[in-house]
Amino acid sequence: MRNPEYTKNIILEKASILFNSKGYKATSISDITTETKMTKGAIYKHFKNKEALEKEAFNHMLSMVSEQLRAKIKAQHSAPTKLRAMLTFFQSYVSMPIIKGGCPLLNTAIEFDDSKAEIKKLARKSLLEFKNTIVHILKNGKKYNQIDENLDEEKFASYLFASIEGGIMVSKLSGKNDDILAVIEYLHQSINHITKVV
Repeated sequence: MRNPEYTKNIILEKASILFNSKGYKATSISDITTETKMTKGAIYKHFKNKEALEKEAFNHMLSMVSEQLRAKIKAQHSAPTKLRAMLTFFQSYVSMPIIKGGCPLLNTAIEFDDSKAEIKKLARKSLLEFKNTIVHILKNGKKYNQIDENLDEEKFASYLFASIEGGIMVSKLSGKNDDILAVIEYLHQSINHITKVV
């Protein structure tokens, strides 16, 4: 007899890849049953409906990304090196994505751009969390005399994260890493400009 938690995780993993690669709207429950080799009844035993599965899959994907990113940031000991660790983490997103299909936040934001779906609220919340992480790093950097005290943390966080996501989108569309690498190079220069030499 299958462990219910194990079964639920299998459904989440397979559905996440489908949603992130094909899109939420284009992925049917039949696609998920084919991929998981489970019946619709088995899927609905663990998820109330497709929307509930979509939301849990999104949270599952973002948890995977956040966990790995947090580990990279935590391994560094100054604000500039923490910011650079973020850049290194995202620069391989096109050629070696954590989840097949690329950045789940970017994909979800684009698909539900004009929608009022609950999943858009989750994407917005995740975006805010990523930006707040950058703001927190910058504020600590100022506190420990590593970052220019005149820097507007909110604006820099928006600039950094929007540049990364834009670079990922253009590179994914072109099928080459050139654009994200160019963006990352310029962001490294931007970090040089805000880093205090002590």
